[in-house]
Amino acid sequence: MLYWLAGFSDTISALNVFRYITFRTGGAVVTAILFVFLFGPKMIAFLRLSQGKGQPIRSDGPPSHLLTKTGTPTMGGIMILGGLFVSTLLWANLTNPYVWVVLGVTFGFALIGFYDDYLKVTETTHTGLSGRMRLGAEFVIAGAAVAAMVVIGRPGLSTSIAFPLLKIAVFDLGWFFVALGAFVIVGAGNAVNLTDGLDGLAIVPVMIAAASFALIAYLVGNLVFAEYLQLRHVSRAGELAVVCGAMIGAGLGFLWFNAPPASIFMGDTGSLALGGMLGAVAVATKHEIVLAIIGGLFVLEAVSVIVQVVSFKLTGKRVFRMAPIHHHFEQLGWTEAQVVIRFWIVAVVLALVGLSTLKLR
Repeated sequence: MLYWLAGFSDTISALNVFRYITFRTGGAVVTAILFVFLFGPKMIAFLRLSQGKGQPIRSDGPPSHLLTKTGTPTMGGIMILGGLFVSTLLWANLTNPYVWVVLGVTFGFALIGFYDDYLKVTETTHTGLSGRMRLGAEFVIAGAAVAAMVVIGRPGLSTSIAFPLLKIAVFDLGWFFVALGAFVIVGAGNAVNLTDGLDGLAIVPVMIAAASFALIAYLVGNLVFAEYLQLRHVSRAGELAVVCGAMIGAGLGFLWFNAPPASIFMGDTGSLALGGMLGAVAVATKHEIVLAIIGGLFVLEAVSVIVQVVSFKLTGKRVFRMAPIHHHFEQLGWTEAQVVIRFWIVAVVLALVGLSTLKLR
């Protein structure tokens, strides 16, 4: 919305600053933080009052969680998404179609997560919405979003997948790319959802990934930088840096309340939406494979669950003491703080590795 002020720069030259993505990204970060700080306490009080016993805790999870986390309200993703949407609508160029596609995925996944959280709270169970129904809805939303990106993008490039470290290795998959892109978005959403199991564990890696993709979006959306780094230029994708900035700001505000001991959990409302958003940004910027590197922590969490389930069904034995893998380390004797901070370190290292692919070609 504020982007429109740049149209009056002929009269007031200072307003020209609103043309710059970097300036508006910074503004989006600050606005989202302030929004969550201002409305967060009231939201927590409302959710605590309306939910009563809070988020149901898994009986088969770490025993300590039944003591330390019982009664904590969930659906804190509403706080994050409130800051994200308000900040994006205020600072982004709303004529940019990529902004609306990414926000559409975020909102759609948030609705699925919200309904899942609602079922858990009202029915006092940790199961929620059936996996088949949830995945079906996610694929419909993600598929529609990728199809829109194909139409928006440049013919040939919009249906192609690029490989990091290689200069010209871009393979056009045709409309099969819609299925691949949808898989990336759904996979990212559920991987972040699986990571959200300890106080502060998911939100910081999400912010690290968002910061990385803010830079990627800015670079691929700028023709000069894209040519210099030999990246595939995606016209208008640079505006997604503002959206990522809003995510970072909202995440920082949420972390204030989610820091151990958490006053609120983000729930599926937040984790599905944020993961889906990261996946959508990766597809839009043609960095789907790099997402698997930068978001390697989320991939590790998802793979640990898959390996555990497959191993138990085939052999009756478990590979990990408990899955997702952060619970495995808890069972090995790591404190919650040790698991969280060490996983943050892993997320930083993986982000640096992923960003290095922008230059190493």
